[in-house]
Amino acid sequence: MMKLKLMTIVGTRPEIIKLSEIIKKCEKYFDHILVHTGQNWDYTLNNIFFKELEIKEPDFYLGVVGDNLGQTMGNVIAKSYELMAEQKPDALLVLGDTNSCLSVISAKRLKIPIFHMEAGNRCKDENLPEEVIRRIVDVTSDVNMCYSEHARRYILNSGVKPEYTFVTGSPMAEVLSANREKIEKSKILETLGLEKNRYILLSAHREENIDIEKNFFALMNAVNAMAEKYDMPILYSCHPRSRKYIEQRGFVFDKRVLQHQPLGFFDYNKLQRNAFCMVSDSGTVPEDGSYFKFPAVSIRTSTERPEAMDKGIFTIGSITTEQVLQAVDLAVSMHANGDDGLTVPAYADENVSVKVVKIIQSYTGIINSMVWRKQ
Repeated sequence: MMKLKLMTIVGTRPEIIKLSEIIKKCEKYFDHILVHTGQNWDYTLNNIFFKELEIKEPDFYLGVVGDNLGQTMGNVIAKSYELMAEQKPDALLVLGDTNSCLSVISAKRLKIPIFHMEAGNRCKDENLPEEVIRRIVDVTSDVNMCYSEHARRYILNSGVKPEYTFVTGSPMAEVLSANREKIEKSKILETLGLEKNRYILLSAHREENIDIEKNFFALMNAVNAMAEKYDMPILYSCHPRSRKYIEQRGFVFDKRVLQHQPLGFFDYNKLQRNAFCMVSDSGTVPEDGSYFKFPAVSIRTSTERPEAMDKGIFTIGSITTEQVLQAVDLAVSMHANGDDGLTVPAYADENVSVKVVKIIQSYTGIINSMVWRKQ
């Protein structure tokens, strides 16, 4: 008997990580096609995660990166359209809010049922390019799978059909649980000569923090102030785009700030768990912090994960020196006193892959029948 033919499209490090266990489950139960758009092309943001997380190599690689953002987005739509027209999948799965998710436009025109994970996330900040893509992908998709009830409320306000909207929870607990032993075995602290609780781990790469010059200098000056105040190494996991702007603008870091290429999954999580404080603009820090319970400061002015704030998992520190230092002081002090907040229920399920597979199998035929009148 023929299996349902599912195409999954990824393009960035977070998508690969979050979908890793789901991809394995899809390989087992579907005729599965894995596609990489090439949005993240650097080895440290791409290949290493397929290897570490034991995901098969993509069946197709689209190479969408153009000379500018407009070309790249256009290539995502054009090249995914050509591939879907050729491969004729029964359904499409995407996660999140990256340019690669714009492939849903192609699927819609080809009348292919679309399943969107991480649906409904909103931070209400138009400076984030992701905020625009979230709205496009949410309303274009046929079936939306949210992490939390917060996200479901947001997405229902967009006018999508409630009967095709589900809360699956975040896939990160399943991913972290599956790889916990390998994370524990990482020797990255010894390799880098770092001591537990005697370094700050920094990740800063978001467009609104790095590309906008005023924000860039405010944040980087705050980083230098952290190094001076706490007198300990700050390991900066430095995205290629961040490094480009640091070099172009000639910013000079305090000697205690150590720029490092992006780290693998096991090493990065080992560093998060053992840091004095995790300071990051990554959207996944609340999910990791809910699982591992480390002191975490978000160097942003908004969040699309209010459910983590509800449980006291992290602190928003903005990007100015005074606010960042205050937030780090508070996060570290509260962690030392055992005030880490509570596990976020939406981030605790370790069977999200099972839910996703069953939703896709259940609703592909329903969408074909009720939306496209194919049957």
